[in-house]
Amino acid sequence: MAHPIRLAAREIEVALKSVADVNPAFMTTPDKAAALVELAAVEARVAELRLRVTADAGDVADESGARDAGAWAAVATHRRRGDCAAELRLALALEDRPVLAGALRDGRANLDQAHVIAAALANLPREVSAEVVDQAEAVLVEYADRFDPTELSRLGRRILDVIAPEIAEAAEARRLADLEASARRRMRLRLRALGDGTTRISGLIPDEHAARLATYLHAFTNPRREDAASPSPEAAQAPRQPYGRRAAQAFCQLLETLDPTRLPIHGGDATTLMVTMSLASLRAELATATLGNPAPGDSHDRITAEEARRLACTAQIIPAVLGAKGEVLDLGRSQRLFTRAQRRALALRDGECRAEGCHIPAPWCEAHHAGDPWAAGGRTDLADGLLLCSHHHHRAHDPRFAVDRLGDGGVRFHRRT
Repeated sequence: MAHPIRLAAREIEVALKSVADVNPAFMTTPDKAAALVELAAVEARVAELRLRVTADAGDVADESGARDAGAWAAVATHRRRGDCAAELRLALALEDRPVLAGALRDGRANLDQAHVIAAALANLPREVSAEVVDQAEAVLVEYADRFDPTELSRLGRRILDVIAPEIAEAAEARRLADLEASARRRMRLRLRALGDGTTRISGLIPDEHAARLATYLHAFTNPRREDAASPSPEAAQAPRQPYGRRAAQAFCQLLETLDPTRLPIHGGDATTLMVTMSLASLRAELATATLGNPAPGDSHDRITAEEARRLACTAQIIPAVLGAKGEVLDLGRSQRLFTRAQRRALALRDGECRAEGCHIPAPWCEAHHAGDPWAAGGRTDLADGLLLCSHHHHRAHDPRFAVDRLGDGGVRFHRRT
């Protein structure tokens, strides 16, 4: 005679066959709602029964040479190996969690909730007593009647606050310390030049540093900057850029506004970037410059002369200008950079970007040589200085645009004809 569990499985199969041709379209709305809830409860009960058998199916795996009952089930039932492995872990956990197993058996919790609750209990600190773990199990099973797996997962992470607040904070501190130590061990960053003018940045950094970076980028991408009063007609008609592009632009702006005096000493001097180009290239509209001393195979070592001229206004770079025979004509003329005191004076005088219709505030702007450019012998003084946001600073050095000085000291950009 067949085992009662097999007989139950056959009875379930017979019952399902009896409704195989029934069309739900003819059910009333209340019947459909009730049937969905009832079927979910039956499904949970069947799942619990299957897990109960799985937990004691090691002999089945041994007989077939499978690694374990989960690996055997994946082959025998044509299911995902990962899903079967997860169910085997849950089945073994339920042997020690009678309250959770009972809720699953009675249809008061579903399989997804059971996975979440079992994981939450397994993640409790080792020093937590068995009595506290049992309390956590009972509370989470009670929560299963009201919360979905996502909410249960959040509650499970904070369950000690509910049942044992006197140990919760210390346990959470130890858990966070372990996570932070793990993050420091696993952190990495990689820059790979793609050869098309862009560099791919990928890596892992600790959450606290990622949060700080996100805050800094938000300062540059805040929509209120773009929605400032009296935007220029051109800015109002421009399509809104996707956030990913704006975040990338913000990251580049952040790099350009770093204070080199706060960076580590490197090679006897604060970390700097060397730009090498000929005097003729510096003054030409279409020319290139070389960045730093790139490593072999590195390709982010070339920029346009236009970009070099823009960087000369704000970025902390050392310009190495070469004469016709390659001799160094100028190296690190620090007076070409606006000093901190001058930047403060410009911020006090201008208050915001001086491009027509732009109201980006001074802390987010860059100092620009508004008179003769530095490459043409311009002076770095307040009379020649002008605050421009990053967008308009790029325009100021874009040969496709002409710049007109306005009566109030501001500037207006228009495309060259």
